[in-house]
Amino acid sequence: MIGKLTGIVDSIAEDAVILDVGGVGYLVQCPSTTLSRLAAGAHASLMIEMKVSDDAIRLYGFASAEEREWFRLLQTVQNVGSKVALSVLSTLSPRELQRALALGDKAMIGRASGVGPKLALRIATELKDKAPAMMLRGDEDMHAPVTAPRGPSADAVAALLKLGYSEGQAAEAVARAANDLGDTAEAGSLIREALRGMGR
Repeated sequence: MIGKLTGIVDSIAEDAVILDVGGVGYLVQCPSTTLSRLAAGAHASLMIEMKVSDDAIRLYGFASAEEREWFRLLQTVQNVGSKVALSVLSTLSPRELQRALALGDKAMIGRASGVGPKLALRIATELKDKAPAMMLRGDEDMHAPVTAPRGPSADAVAALLKLGYSEGQAAEAVARAANDLGDTAEAGSLIREALRGMGR
């Protein structure tokens, strides 16, 4: 199995890239968020999800291990295949997807191409309880090309869990607080706003 590819970007198409690794060109399908970071002739590392079927071997590439995890998680929902999962990740960043799931915002998920109202509702319903776990996981994957802190939202959820709130309650309250305060809010501010919101 292939888990990561590092090489030179040979060419970029609408939904895929050809990555030259030691003279072998790998065709890798990617969400548009990943493709936008690449440039022909530039050096690149992609986290890879490999799918083998009777008629083909397909490679899917992502800028981070977190994005790849979301790709896998989305496909646990009935009627969500790799094409729809890529579409969702092309429309929403992992952070936006976390927030949409925590808030049950099916309209935000439904912005993705190929995701109708019924499927958006199913994604929001089935993955709502899994969003906090993804937020808390952070970037502990050693294969991730960039190591980043877990972020204020994940820290705020962790703090609320220690106070005895459920994962669902904590994630929803922090997502609402982040909506009100903006993406630059620090963990302390998010915790205070989340507690204020739950006390209303």
